[in-house]
Amino acid sequence: MRVLRRGEDGPAVAEVRSTLTALGLLPSTNGAGSGSLFDEAVEHAVRTFQQIRGLITDGVVGPATYRALRDATYQLGARPLAYLVSAPVSGDDVLTLQNRLLELGYDAGRPNGVFGAQTEAALRNFQRDYGLGVDGICGPETLRALRQLSPRARGGSPVLLREQERVRKAGPRLRGKRIVIDPGHGGPDAGVLVRDIREADLVWDLARRLEGRMVATGMQALLSRGRDQCPTEADRAHFANDVGADLFLSLHNDANRSPLAQGVASFHFGTADGSTSTIGETLAGFIQRELAVRTGLRDCHAHRKTWDTLRLTRCPAVRIEIGYLTNDEDRRRLADPAFRDVVAEGILVAVKRLYLLGENDQPTGTFTFEDVLRHELAKAE
Repeated sequence: MRVLRRGEDGPAVAEVRSTLTALGLLPSTNGAGSGSLFDEAVEHAVRTFQQIRGLITDGVVGPATYRALRDATYQLGARPLAYLVSAPVSGDDVLTLQNRLLELGYDAGRPNGVFGAQTEAALRNFQRDYGLGVDGICGPETLRALRQLSPRARGGSPVLLREQERVRKAGPRLRGKRIVIDPGHGGPDAGVLVRDIREADLVWDLARRLEGRMVATGMQALLSRGRDQCPTEADRAHFANDVGADLFLSLHNDANRSPLAQGVASFHFGTADGSTSTIGETLAGFIQRELAVRTGLRDCHAHRKTWDTLRLTRCPAVRIEIGYLTNDEDRRRLADPAFRDVVAEGILVAVKRLYLLGENDQPTGTFTFEDVLRHELAKAE
């Protein structure tokens, strides 16, 4: 669908208004004649919805917001649910199913509202254990069984425990760990462009600097795109899944209409109802603290979001917005290769901290690339 914003009119806007009204975010027009107009009230409702769903809060209905609006209309039981390889089903009904399976002790993976292979496997295991037809489809019979059974345990987070255990088992060494580095934009998409400084070029250079440092430690560092390519967010996430990445790091610069906006922010998968990637949240916090201390950029903190690169990756994923190109001071610093070296070192150290699990650690901002290399060599002996 086309992008919808304030001032638009027509059937597509009427559909958006109807969905927002059904969600209780917009009063009914009651025949007032504005049922197909994208007015101020609709923009406010869209912003509220975007904030609730962890989307960019711009009041514009683009592909991500439209998908989220559509997903919000589905309730468990309204349609059969199954794994479709070419076009996975998504929606709030899938999210409810995933949470229900997790409550019953079945590993449906991170509850992200996408019916993938892991959700299907968990559903098949449930059907097998309870004597149902094992078809991987959540139809009426399976739904009745899901509703009749009591959770095996309440409280806690099985997803949290599984993610933590995977990191613990991976050990403190970086060697062999597979990291996908995702430089944002690329090809014809320059990203933010200010005074001939292109976001796509800056994050490409930063990605290569980070890649070199990671390879030096023995890690497998993979770039999500070539210099002249611009995959979709979903394609970048699928690439990470296909290569079996341990972590996914997406690099971006930010922009704002106000030239005073500045700083660094980090983002991980998380929803308003508390679903989150625990390790993603931990890594985002490490990266945020390291970069804020090392660079002196304003600390804009770590936040939960449901962007596709965070939602669709099976591994912990973090997106880092490093400085505002619309801010003179941030832009000047980002244009300096030595500054980008500092950023690359900070991200690498944050990854190392994640796997150290608090052992043999040092204060934020003091761990160096040389320290990391020494630690790796010491562990190898």
